[in-house]
Amino acid sequence: MGKTVTTTRAQESTNAIERMYITMRHLFNRGFYKPTGVSGEALKNSLLLIRPEIYGSLGEEKAELNGLLYVLERLPEGIEQCRFINLTSDEGYGISHISPIIPPKRRRNCYRIDDEQMNIEITRGRSDIYDILTHLTFLFIESEKICKKILIPESNKTIRDWTKLEKSLEKEELDQSEREIALIHTANILGRSFEEVLSVYDKLSTSSNPERFLRIVYWLGKLALEEELTGDKRSITFSTLLRERLGHHIHGERWANDIKKVLDENNLLQRPIHIISANMHSVMNSFFATEALSEELPESNRLEIFEALSAVGNETIRLKVKEVAEANGMISLEDTSGTNIDVQIFDTAKFSEKACYYKFSEGADEEKPVIFVMDYAFGEQAYETIDEFLKPFERDKNEVFLNVLSVSIMGKAGILEGGKGDLMIPSAHIFEGTADNYPFKNELCAKDFENHGLQVFEGAMVTVLGTSLQNRDILKFFHESTWNVIGLEMEGVHYQKAIQSASKIRKSIREDVKVRYAYYASDNPLETGSTLASGGLGTTGVKPTYLITDRILKQIVNS
Repeated sequence: MGKTVTTTRAQESTNAIERMYITMRHLFNRGFYKPTGVSGEALKNSLLLIRPEIYGSLGEEKAELNGLLYVLERLPEGIEQCRFINLTSDEGYGISHISPIIPPKRRRNCYRIDDEQMNIEITRGRSDIYDILTHLTFLFIESEKICKKILIPESNKTIRDWTKLEKSLEKEELDQSEREIALIHTANILGRSFEEVLSVYDKLSTSSNPERFLRIVYWLGKLALEEELTGDKRSITFSTLLRERLGHHIHGERWANDIKKVLDENNLLQRPIHIISANMHSVMNSFFATEALSEELPESNRLEIFEALSAVGNETIRLKVKEVAEANGMISLEDTSGTNIDVQIFDTAKFSEKACYYKFSEGADEEKPVIFVMDYAFGEQAYETIDEFLKPFERDKNEVFLNVLSVSIMGKAGILEGGKGDLMIPSAHIFEGTADNYPFKNELCAKDFENHGLQVFEGAMVTVLGTSLQNRDILKFFHESTWNVIGLEMEGVHYQKAIQSASKIRKSIREDVKVRYAYYASDNPLETGSTLASGGLGTTGVKPTYLITDRILKQIVNS
């Protein structure tokens, strides 16, 4: 008899992630699904098998509150009330009377069409769809938990706690006594302590909707209850235009052409160009903040200046730095293409010597570099945007090739050893779920970041299909096996694929283009309480952000 072959938790989870993505692609091609139908159940079962770290106690009877907060920050307000959710392309809702709803942690336009329907615009590719469907699947699982708790078995009646919660929400706003009583009933429904639900209540409460948390719990339970009792099912649909357009780089091409036109109009198209994928403040502040704020913050060192610029309420000094930057040749381009990727262009020929912290070498203006900063892309969108940008610009039926000297990627990532704020310098990107891997020569190395009080790790990084689907077993395998993985992120493979195809296959940019990748840790998914759902970085992110920016800019200045 042969040996019995057993699968590890890591293998089971990997298979579940693969099944989940295959199911999502199938549903997208089909055009719709119902969360309680066969396909919806397949998604829920896969997610329950994966048990992602970010969703905590998803598989338990009690409600998962941190995961709920994380998801609600990435979905439009009011989505829990909608029976019909429609994923669409950019189909012109912006010119209607309906105001867009933009989630605080995901820049996407969403439109509440009526009491029962929410439309979500997809302009950033498949990663956006995977992200939304994963979060919706989490909500449906939590919704069913509430339904099972409030519905008395073998009857159409509900428990007393639910009746009391329902009664309390007949009022727009509750006084303290009424609120606390409602929260006690809610805590019993969710299987959580009063202290835990009070904490989430405070985080979700707004001046316009103080009882938001109670209403979210109520609507999650109400729609699941109606599905169970009346058969009125929720459904997710994908519009015809979205299915036709996805994968054709419509938004990325529009984005890239808009930028290249501005470069051409300012005679910058054939100057040496350095691309940096970062946020919309660190490069600008690194260039100009020290000199611009010499009067406001005369005794502060550079890190203290950057911390002050990051602090809430310091809009005046942020505005001053921006004004100095614009006076020294910075061009800001707010996105109109639908990619939600804003851009800054720095013409170093226009930098005055006194304004800029870094000193560029002397030479003719046409030889001075142009620094092109693009905001963070999302997943596969990184390939779409960079691939389109690196193509030649068509001017009067002639192709104008860009003189791109370097591409630098700075971002946040999950770390597998170390803690929030520590640094990761990749030597290769591995694409999760495929055999694709992208080794490269990184111009940055761990030595560049020594003696700054932060841990620095070098090795391979995994580009994941979605951070919401990672669990401890898969991550431990990647970290402890010969893959020697130090962290996980969502864009690295997509950037490198675009750079390699442009430089080595299409020959649209120089073959010796330099690449720089550096990430700082936003979370450690292998540590309990250190996942993305545990909250943001706060000021912890300031030091690594500006340290990476400084190293990138110093290499560009000295190149």
